[in-house]
Amino acid sequence: MSSEAQQDEPGFDARLAKLEGIVAELEGGGLDLEGAIGRYQEGIQHLKLCHETLEAHKRRVEELTRDAEGALRPFEADPDAGALHE
Repeated sequence: MSSEAQQDEPGFDARLAKLEGIVAELEGGGLDLEGAIGRYQEGIQHLKLCHETLEAHKRRVEELTRDAEGALRPFEADPDAGALHE
């Protein structure tokens, strides 16, 4: 997906807010069956995209954590490296 297309997409917070609005609307019971099914379907789509976004962020955090842990390892030839473990 191009960065321009991503900028047009609503972010996680906007999707979550939309999903919360749909849930409230469905719980309110003011929709007919067809309307409720349509809103439910829309809600599922927002939920799916929220889960995908969270999973992508989780993978990124794990990647950054691995990178940080690798950067924190002492240089093997460092004469002070043994002092860190004592």
